[in-house]
Amino acid sequence: MAAPRSSRPAAVAGPQPGETVVYTDGACRGNPGPGGWAWAVPSGPYESGAEAHTTNQRMEVTAVLRALESLGGPVLVVSDSTYVVNCFRDRWWEGWIKRGWKNSQKQPVANRDLWEPLIEVALDPARTVRFQWVKGHSGDTMNDRVDLLATEAAARQTGDAGGGTPALPGPGPLPGGGPEPEPDPPDTLF
Repeated sequence: MAAPRSSRPAAVAGPQPGETVVYTDGACRGNPGPGGWAWAVPSGPYESGAEAHTTNQRMEVTAVLRALESLGGPVLVVSDSTYVVNCFRDRWWEGWIKRGWKNSQKQPVANRDLWEPLIEVALDPARTVRFQWVKGHSGDTMNDRVDLLATEAAARQTGDAGGGTPALPGPGPLPGGGPEPEPDPPDTLF
């Protein structure tokens, strides 16, 4: 009898020479509800954005798509989303395409409109893209920063972009008032 497969992606060796490391995250205030996405390169560029009515999973996929569209060359994507990481680690996309964009339960693949362009850019033969899972809310500084950027984008319904590592704000309510955003719900695997 085969050992059960873990839902946690396998560890990836650290970055390769010349590889850009990018952290990505998505957030949603309610699921569905107002959402935000973010990506950041340590000591490099970062960007976030928002959508008025979306889901956490859509924001996770959008964050990776926007990062890969913005960054050239080889990239190591670090994400706390098993939904994103498992798609590439376990090659879910192969089955989706083979089954005519149906999942293993023969249902339409959720978020196909985002997965198709993400798969295209992630599998571009002109560059290497690898994925690494990081546990969310575990003290990883860059994961915490993109989580904050995505959460703020969801709360404010506006994005941000810049260079250098985005600062962490001090304690207190988010600018613009309102309650602190709800924590991200766990990913549901499809």
